[in-house]
Amino acid sequence: MHAHDAPGAPAPANAPRAAGAHAAGGAFCTGAVRRPTLLVADDEPDIVDLLREYFEGAGFDVLAATSGEQALAAAAHDPDLVLLDVGMPGLDGYETCRRLRGHLSCPILFLTARVEDVDQLEGFEAGADDYVLKPFSLHTLGARVRAHLAREERRQRRASVRFSGDVTIDYALRSVTVRGVTVDLTRREFDIAAFLSKHPGQAFDRDRIHEQVGGWENESDPQVVTEHVRRIRRKLAEAGSTQDPIETVWGLGYRWRA
Repeated sequence: MHAHDAPGAPAPANAPRAAGAHAAGGAFCTGAVRRPTLLVADDEPDIVDLLREYFEGAGFDVLAATSGEQALAAAAHDPDLVLLDVGMPGLDGYETCRRLRGHLSCPILFLTARVEDVDQLEGFEAGADDYVLKPFSLHTLGARVRAHLAREERRQRRASVRFSGDVTIDYALRSVTVRGVTVDLTRREFDIAAFLSKHPGQAFDRDRIHEQVGGWENESDPQVVTEHVRRIRRKLAEAGSTQDPIETVWGLGYRWRA
């Protein structure tokens, strides 16, 4: 039931690490970037301690639990990934996973000695993303964790980007490009483009756009929206866009081309 490779291999949690040392396959790193948080739940304290020492030494924050009930309470801290033992007494791993899935969308990996297909099927039906069989290698488990976190980051990254013809909007980076060429939009112009593009095909009048974008300061007249839209269109065209993504809805306002 125990991990089988050198508990002393990882650096202690308080050991100094080189600046910019990576965890999660380069998606996360120590330093200025937020450390990813793992929730580790296993009824064997030795395994919990081993995993906590290993992952803290690898640049993670670790929430520890030795029961399903403790795991549910720790989930309030919004972990990035959950390592969950199947065979905990009381609230077992399957039921804990089902309850966690009602609140968490992060990857959940089961730690288990059960190798039957029926057990794995039950785990996947409960909402698990992967199985790790005991005894496990710490380094292999670490690689599995990093792979899942990297996949989750890619998924979230895709959700923060919209492609519209030859125009790409990255909401996280607040950037707009046309076929890879950056379009130099002002803060207000980007906010308008972002708002419209998040609701493709839906028409908004100038008052609604003015209200939803907010922060106009000295530009209190909704008619200024018209001028900002004109500038957005001009800049996209100058960057090489062949189709205006903002459509005028006569008598109403504007919509982003669906």
